[in-house]
Amino acid sequence: MHPSPSPTPGPARGAPARRAGDADRDHTAARLRDAVGEGRLTLAEADERIAAAYTAVHEHDLAALTADLPAPPPPPAPPARRRPPLPVILLVLLAVAWLASPLPFPWPLLLVALLVHRGARHRRRHDPATPAA
Repeated sequence: MHPSPSPTPGPARGAPARRAGDADRDHTAARLRDAVGEGRLTLAEADERIAAAYTAVHEHDLAALTADLPAPPPPPAPPARRRPPLPVILLVLLAVAWLASPLPFPWPLLLVALLVHRGARHRRRHDPATPAA
């Protein structure tokens, strides 16, 4: 009976090295291809390193292939979602309520006028170009 092979020691003191997976190899190869596009590696260097990436067994083998390259930029942040301002939402709701209302008097117009007045007053108060009265 043959003893099972002991894991190859990794860069940490005697700790067993972690085996690389296909996704790790593909990620490293993509970083190497990007480095060619950025002018950091020649085609010959990239071919040699990509071949080594696809034959790498452990993660530290892959890390050694990109050690002299700068870290990849972080992914872009997702765009912030903007909500419509509250007065616009209220105006739309009041207009719908007025159209659906069986009342003869357009009562939502009073609320619309109040909102317009408050918005204009708020804008005047917070606009630095307008002199304070």
